[in-house]
Amino acid sequence: MTRFGDFAPLCTNTPSYTWCNLFYRQLSSDSSLKSILTGLSADANSAPVGINPVCGIAKAGTTIDGPHQGTEKSLGNIANIVVCAVSMLVILGLVVASQKRKAAVGRVELRNLLILYFLTLPFQLLTTGSFLAQGSTALVALTAIHAGLVAAFFWALLMNALIATQKIEDGTPAALVPYLLFCAAFFAGTTYIAFDVGLGITTALGPSNDPRELRSIPLFVLTSIWPAVAAILYFGIMTYIVLAVLNETRPMWYYILSAGLFVLSQLAWFLLGKVICEVSNILLDFSILLLPAHTAHSTPGYLTAVTARSSVETGI
Repeated sequence: MTRFGDFAPLCTNTPSYTWCNLFYRQLSSDSSLKSILTGLSADANSAPVGINPVCGIAKAGTTIDGPHQGTEKSLGNIANIVVCAVSMLVILGLVVASQKRKAAVGRVELRNLLILYFLTLPFQLLTTGSFLAQGSTALVALTAIHAGLVAAFFWALLMNALIATQKIEDGTPAALVPYLLFCAAFFAGTTYIAFDVGLGITTALGPSNDPRELRSIPLFVLTSIWPAVAAILYFGIMTYIVLAVLNETRPMWYYILSAGLFVLSQLAWFLLGKVICEVSNILLDFSILLLPAHTAHSTPGYLTAVTARSSVETGI
């Protein structure tokens, strides 16, 4: 029976589910639990991301026996690498463009949001690219930092919406201090919990009493529940601003498109990721579409933030 905070179903059925790297280390570091790692996860040197995944991309430079596996050496998650690189270029372009929009509300905060998202991309590449051996300390460290950046990003997203209400003057200490302080708190807290899960430093915030359960409520809340809550609140606040305060309709379509991309990409990742992996003979998984959807999800919000609000303020 699946309980709140269980990662086992996700690590088995969702290819390239990042946080599973932490649980692999949890199991592989204990000789009495290594027998749990079977099938594609049996050999840490070639194991894909996940815990006994139904389908997964083997570590770069290795081959792996199993269903849907080819006979040639794996290139790693090469599609994810390409998509990450393109996404980084897109976000860099948005960062530069945001600097030129002097009239936009929350310009500094928006730039910081884009920079935070940009920082998640190389970690996404390294933690899901099948470059590093499963169970390695390096992979645990990179995954923990990635988790911290994701949690901080969604606070920054929510804070951008709050600043857009103009109840707090943007670019001032009143806006930037809580913005940066809570970003640091989310990053530090989530990173610590992720390290605790992977390395088993304590049992209070880290592994469950029985590591075989692959369960961590704090990690689940900060990497799954919190992002969803922050995204919903962001959409609600921006809907109020665009429709009630600005009395605009066209920018709202950007936000609807953005929200739709975010929701559909998440659903497709969980529901279609395994199918894409199997059909492509483990050459691809849904991360090739998930990341572009998330990057595209950032773009409509940017366009609305630096055009609609600034145009109303300046009377354009």
